[in-house]
Amino acid sequence: MTDPGPENSRSGFVTFVGRPNVGKSTLTNALVGEKVAITSDKPQTTRRAIRGIVNRPAGQLVIVDTPGIHKPRTLLGQRLNDLVEQVLGDVDAIGFLVPATEKVGPGDRRIAASLDGYPRAKKVAIVTKTDIASRDEITARLMEVDSLREDWDAVIPLSAVANEQLDVLADELLTLMPTGPALYEEGVVTDESLEDRIAEIIREAALEGVRDELPHSIAVTIDDISRRDEGELTDIYANLVVERDSQKAIIIGHKGSRLAAVGARARAQIEPLVGTKVFLKLHVRVAKEWQRDPKQLGRLGF
Repeated sequence: MTDPGPENSRSGFVTFVGRPNVGKSTLTNALVGEKVAITSDKPQTTRRAIRGIVNRPAGQLVIVDTPGIHKPRTLLGQRLNDLVEQVLGDVDAIGFLVPATEKVGPGDRRIAASLDGYPRAKKVAIVTKTDIASRDEITARLMEVDSLREDWDAVIPLSAVANEQLDVLADELLTLMPTGPALYEEGVVTDESLEDRIAEIIREAALEGVRDELPHSIAVTIDDISRRDEGELTDIYANLVVERDSQKAIIIGHKGSRLAAVGARARAQIEPLVGTKVFLKLHVRVAKEWQRDPKQLGRLGF
């Protein structure tokens, strides 16, 4: 990062809110420039507050990627909502996301109104997915979003996928940050551990193509990560944890075909991360109703 001088440098924390799947994790990854948050078309994909770090000439943004806000049905759901509340109370700016392709609805209005509870945070409205919307849709969305609150510091249309207007957003957010030195060293893109990042990659691979009832029931734990003596292969032993035997059967698939596909998808993303070829051993185990059990939640890191 080029140092603009300590007196002019800005740094601070930003988070994005919106209905599930409006593109929060995709936007985080696009701004950071590499994948730190998992993305999926399943709601509630993000489970932890993951920090992605964006270095700009004028300073540093730390993006906290949180789960989407939803009505909790389990203890896990409640803990995720509590995590969002805690993050929103601590950040310097909140970006409110609405996709250009969908009309603003009651869920959007509720979330926009809830930002009243965080008076210290600056607020920016972001219309996403402009690459797949018509000009009329984008215009309509900008007007709808603009009318949701009177205190937007900016309203910005962008496409994370097509890399359009990301610089505009990053620079705008930086102007809203307090002055101060960078919070993380140059070259750091996330404060997530390697183990956590690998577990998230495996969970993302497992989410692909499963039926709707399953995503909330999948957790991943890592037993061991070790590099072999010759250094050209990394062994990773991981568990996919589900709640019922029927779900275990879905994950494994016919003669293990689904589990093998999950392993192949995960390996392709883990190898660039660890810098070697990977031997990945996945074990599927059942922890009955883990989302409702405080002890199990604790063991699984929630």
